[in-house]
Formats: sequence, structure tokens, C-alpha cells
Amino acid sequence: MMISYTLILAFAATVSSQWIDYPDTGLATMSHYGGLSNTTAASCGCEPLTANYATAALSQMAYGSSSAFGPACGKCFNLTLLNTIASDPPWNLTDAQKKSVIVKITDLCPLSKDGWCDGTQNKLNDGGHQMNFDLAYPSNAIPTDFYPTNASYYGYDDFGVWNISYSVVSCVSDWAGATDVSAQGIVTGLDSSGGCCPTDPTVEGNTTCASYSDEHNLSPDSLPSGALPIMTTPWALSVGVGAVVLSRWLVGF
Repeated sequence: MMISYTLILAFAATVSSQWIDYPDTGLATMSHYGGLSNTTAASCGCEPLTANYATAALSQMAYGSSSAFGPACGKCFNLTLLNTIASDPPWNLTDAQKKSVIVKITDLCPLSKDGWCDGTQNKLNDGGHQMNFDLAYPSNAIPTDFYPTNASYYGYDDFGVWNISYSVVSCVSDWAGATDVSAQGIVTGLDSSGGCCPTDPTVEGNTTCASYSDEHNLSPDSLPSGALPIMTTPWALSVGVGAVVLSRWLVGF
């Protein structure tokens, strides 16, 4: 029994140590994906009406789970654009040009073999960072001119991925959806075993979500079943009438 217990502890320590323990402020990359509708619940299982406000997915190893919900669910971040990555030459914004958005994390950006969400403790993504925020955009919650454009110089107006600075902030005091009760909690019909979306885990004691994959002995660096290795598009749950249908590849069944 002692050997088995020791092995279990060693396995648990190995699993938990693979997640990125990021500071409250730092640098990251930011991509964007098609905004979620307010009838769709993303990986955390947050109430779909959170999509009426700014939300984002976080790269898997910072999110803290390879499937469903993780410790990042419900956290809010202030994200500030710094400069483009893929353009030639890069566009370094002046202080006057820099724009910020406060987002709530509601989704997982799956780990990929090559892409913006492939950062781990030991490997940086193509932008040189461990973390990537995948902004739900276009979105009615974010102005259409949020991203700076210069089509006359570059020949296009969507730069795709940006270097950003981030800081953890209070959802209660800073996120636009904080006072909308319809945008709080998990979707109706989903219990705590399938979703986790605290109002503000940075200020509410003991509300940080557990890691679904740790609880179900799933590998931290696994892809959601059926996902393509290079895919970086976050996964969503489809919401039926009075219920949520969880796709098998999302929850690992």
C-alpha cells in the first residue's frame, strides 16, 4: 500500500506541475476567433449570456485543464495591445494608439503541436510567450475599431495576432457584465460536475475552479478527442432547449 500511495502522490505532483503558474501581470500573445453567440456555452460552462460582454479563451496549459473547466474559468484580465507579430514590419503602437479590453475567461484554447496556444512550461509559442488569449471577436461587446488598422500601408487590416500585456483584475469591479445577473454562473441544466464559472475567483474565497482533467485523470497535454493537432479554435457547447449538450470530444468521454 505504501508503494501505491507514493506512486499516486508522485503522479499527482507530475500532473499539477505541468500547468503554467503565471504571474498576475505579464506579457502574452492574443489571437481572436469568431465571437460566441448568447445561445452557446463554451468550455467552462458559463451562462451563455456572458457572450453579451467581452470574453476570451486561454491557452490550455495556462487554463489548467485539457477538457471542460479549469482554474482559469471566471477570471478577468485587462488585455492591452502592444505590437503586431506577423506583419512586416511589425507595428509598434504608441501609447496613444494602445487599446485595452477587460475579458472574462469562459473558454479553452486547445494545446496544439504548432500554433499560438501551444505554449507550455518548457516551450514558448511563436510569439515568444507561454500564454495566449484568444479573444471572442467580432463581438457586440467590443468596438469594431478595437484593433488598429493601416490598410493603406500594409495592404490588409486584420493582423491576426498581437503581442499584449495582461493583468489579472477583479471581475466585480472591472468587467462590464459584473452587474448583469443573467450573465453569472453556469448554464441552466448543467451541474457543478460539468461546468464551473465563478463570479470573481480573485476576490471570492474558495471559488477557483478545479481542473476537470486532473479530477478525471486526463493528461494535461492531451487534445480534446477528435481535435485536429494544429487546431487552435476553442471548443463550445451547443445549448438545446432547457439543456446543454456536451460534445464527447470536449469532456473526454
